[in-house]
Amino acid sequence: MSELLAGIGIALVFEGMLWALAPDTARRMLAELSTVPNSRLQPLALVIVALGVGLFWLAKG
Repeated sequence: MSELLAGIGIALVFEGMLWALAPDTARRMLAELSTVPNSRLQPLALVIVALGVGLFWLAKG
């Protein structure tokens, strides 16, 4: 459970850094993402999830 909370905390740090350091860029990214069809976003999201699981697995070694 502590690993899950640590992972969520790190994700929030990176998310917050984007909005704190480059809010205009973050807004442009969101606007761009809203134009991408779901059929392109879903496979990318699955790849990102798989990478996250792989990184977690490597970290737990």
